[in-house]
Amino acid sequence: WFYYGKICSLFMGKYFLVLFFPNIQLTFLSKTDLENSRTKMRSAVSVREGQGVVLLCGPPPRAGELSFAWIFNEYPSFVQEDSRRFVSQETGHLYIAKVEPSDVGNYTCVVTSTVTNSQVLGSPTPLVLRTDGVMGEYEPKIEVQFPETLPAAKGSTVKLECFALGNPVPQINWRRTDGLPFPSKIKLRKSNGMIEIPNFQQEDAGLYECITENSRGKNIARGRLTYYAKPHWIQTIKDTEVAVEDTLYWDCRASGKPKPSYRWLKNGDQLSVEGRIQIENGALTISNLNLTDSGRYQCIAENKHGVIYSSAELRVVASAPDFSKNPMKKLIQVQIGRTVDFECKPKASPKAKCSWKKGEQAGIVLLKDGGLRLVNVTKADAGSYTCLATNQFGTASGTTNLIVTEPTRITLAPSNMDVTVGESVVLPCQVQHDPILDISFTWYFNGTLTDFKKDASHFEKVGGSASGDLMIRNIQLKHSGKYVCMVKTEVDSVASAADLIVRGSPGPPEHVKVDEITDTTAQISWQEGTDNHSPVTTYTIQARTPFSVGWQRVTTVPDVIDGKTFTTTVVDLNPWVEYEFRVVASNKIGGGEPSLPSEKVRTEEAVPEIPPSEVSGGGGSRSELVITWDPIPEELQNGEGFGYVVAFRPFGTTTWIQTVVTSPDTPRYVFRNESILPFSPYEVKVGVYNNKGEGPFSSNITTVNSHEIPLNTAPPSGVSATSLSSSVIEVSWTAIPWKMSSGRLLGYEVRYWNNGGKEESSNRVKAAGNETSIRITGLKSNLAYYTAVRAYNSAGAGPFSATVNATTKKTPPSQPPGNVLWNVTDSRVILSWEEVRAMENESEVTGYKVLYRTSSQTSMNVLNTDKTTAELLLQFNEDYIIEVKATTDGGDGTSSDQILIPRLASMDARGSGPSVLNIFSVSSFLPTVFSLTLNSVL
Repeated sequence: WFYYGKICSLFMGKYFLVLFFPNIQLTFLSKTDLENSRTKMRSAVSVREGQGVVLLCGPPPRAGELSFAWIFNEYPSFVQEDSRRFVSQETGHLYIAKVEPSDVGNYTCVVTSTVTNSQVLGSPTPLVLRTDGVMGEYEPKIEVQFPETLPAAKGSTVKLECFALGNPVPQINWRRTDGLPFPSKIKLRKSNGMIEIPNFQQEDAGLYECITENSRGKNIARGRLTYYAKPHWIQTIKDTEVAVEDTLYWDCRASGKPKPSYRWLKNGDQLSVEGRIQIENGALTISNLNLTDSGRYQCIAENKHGVIYSSAELRVVASAPDFSKNPMKKLIQVQIGRTVDFECKPKASPKAKCSWKKGEQAGIVLLKDGGLRLVNVTKADAGSYTCLATNQFGTASGTTNLIVTEPTRITLAPSNMDVTVGESVVLPCQVQHDPILDISFTWYFNGTLTDFKKDASHFEKVGGSASGDLMIRNIQLKHSGKYVCMVKTEVDSVASAADLIVRGSPGPPEHVKVDEITDTTAQISWQEGTDNHSPVTTYTIQARTPFSVGWQRVTTVPDVIDGKTFTTTVVDLNPWVEYEFRVVASNKIGGGEPSLPSEKVRTEEAVPEIPPSEVSGGGGSRSELVITWDPIPEELQNGEGFGYVVAFRPFGTTTWIQTVVTSPDTPRYVFRNESILPFSPYEVKVGVYNNKGEGPFSSNITTVNSHEIPLNTAPPSGVSATSLSSSVIEVSWTAIPWKMSSGRLLGYEVRYWNNGGKEESSNRVKAAGNETSIRITGLKSNLAYYTAVRAYNSAGAGPFSATVNATTKKTPPSQPPGNVLWNVTDSRVILSWEEVRAMENESEVTGYKVLYRTSSQTSMNVLNTDKTTAELLLQFNEDYIIEVKATTDGGDGTSSDQILIPRLASMDARGSGPSVLNIFSVSSFLPTVFSLTLNSVL
């Protein structure tokens, strides 16, 4: 749907306006017509650069909901709207405020149905620039504006358009003439060419202005938005059932602007006001109802913007009294002294008249609704109460039994308590109640019902049937508060409350900070935390550095910080170390949680104070003096640029030779000089320095010898090897003589290899210089091993001795002693077992060891014997654990299973191993002092 048109140029003083006016209206086009029309190029529109132009595209009347867009040259290149170009969704026209060379091209109007999503395209219209000059500047001319008065419906979305031609391109702004600011829901779109007001309400109504302005002037468009609302239900009518002779009242209310008027219909006919039928402000009243009033009623609310309906069914009923749908209570329980109400509300149309009697006694006073009330009830009021309901259609009755009970009383109530974290307490709650009533206890903590399952680790209800005592185990700070015991029966409830104060160690102090820092001190301040109901008595300061193991307590001034002091000076810090500090509060309960750490701070630099320790040296290569020391750890270097000053001099001279070692991690210095003789003594000391200056030298002057020469002595003599077991050989030798001028003897090196190995790949072990033997362990059994010995010092080793050998013994038997039997008579334990026979590749058995201990001991006592029997004299005030193993030259064999002789064994008991020892927990036996006598059975 679109219009074709022709160009009309108008001279209007300061500006030119080029319009594309319609003169031909088209109806719906077929698909073929559309294809043909799109190929027809319209006449060109010729404008000067800087002029404004309007290209029209208007739908026919009753075209439905449409949206508009314009294609520039070829699809899908659409005109992009901005402050210079605007497509009106009211008219469909394209507005260009100021034509530029880039606008030259073909423009095609696209109309889209928002209902069917179908589109229609107009024929292309060329836009060309004239060559006779450029348009000058002119003030804004509003071409798109909204009506002077525009009604807007409540809840609708209102869109107002405003656009002007002009050179320069006009700026667009909006405002309300009453000066009120726009609410946040209002949005300005399309470069302020459109204002959008969603969910329109009465406060949005008013006079709006669109101000268009450029450097040549401004123009204003105004329009008033008025508010209207269709009728909307506030209260509707609903189906109802009313007894004959009663009164119907239906309230029907609606909102709207203007205010709606009301009409009522019955069964589709207008309802007239007469006598017992009244209508006022939409409310319908019908008094003294009869059966003919039943029917379908409609309330109609209307104003000039709409009509709404509400319908409901009225059913007028007539019936005798009936208790079936609203029976009376069978039983009411009430305590002495209370007030009780009996209800009597049978279904009856019209309403029934009610009378009451107790047992056979009539004439009790009624309440207005037909019920019965008894005040200050006594035991004498207990009994059966009957309500008799009557109307013109019949009679019915209902009965309620009243039981009067004694009141429930708390006989032992919880009291306020003051406890310490970790304690356990019981809050009592004991009652006296009527025995015919069931009773229940509940506890509330700070207004919240206590969940005994969820909080079972702390809360438990204890006591008998008439007690609801609350036990609180391992009380924590979170348990401080108000506890209420609530006791309930079917007829009454009572409660009692108590406050529980839990005192604990203090909470963490807050906002710890370092106010001042020097090389060895720090001024610390903090704020107090929670005292947890026990005043803080002292504070302690802890510090942590990258070099410390966790947090350490530090020295402060004053040494003891009382609970009212919130600042202190930390002393004895190391210079040039990064520290964190935290504070711990204490009260009479104990120390609390530490505070969060302070920010990291570094102490100032200072001259180093601690010299190296363990100054020593020696060894090295020819013409070398090696000096060693333990490096100073970083936390004691006191600043940057740390290093060592090494001083040395030949023994007996007075002049020191000094050198500097700049690396703080270096543990040694080597002085090389051809004049250095072997094993010459030098006096040595090592000092420290950093950028702040030189520190002290090591306190003692150390004597260090220069390089040594390899040992030039004969090899050790008297070398021998002896097999001690299946895996151990002992090698012995005679110490070698040596001279001081040759250096120091550091020790001996022993090499060894087995019969199947090679001497070149032998293993080696070392012994200290004053030792003349060594045991070689971890060897294979029944195998020949070869060994040789040589001496060594820091310069090297001397020659090896002659080779000697020894063969390891066979392994001990793998078979344990079997069938271990025991017999107790008086205080004697007689043991026997089967002989262990060694296999061919095992060492021969030379005897047996009996190992025994009481259940409370950890180490075994040993009895050696060469028999397969043994006798122990023991006192049986504890259990005994016994085992047996064979002994051989190759070592001890495998132990028998442990047997347990219980202390309950009487004067005559016997048994055999193995006993099931592992079912006893040995650690559970208490230590017992006992004496014993051991004798081998010969």
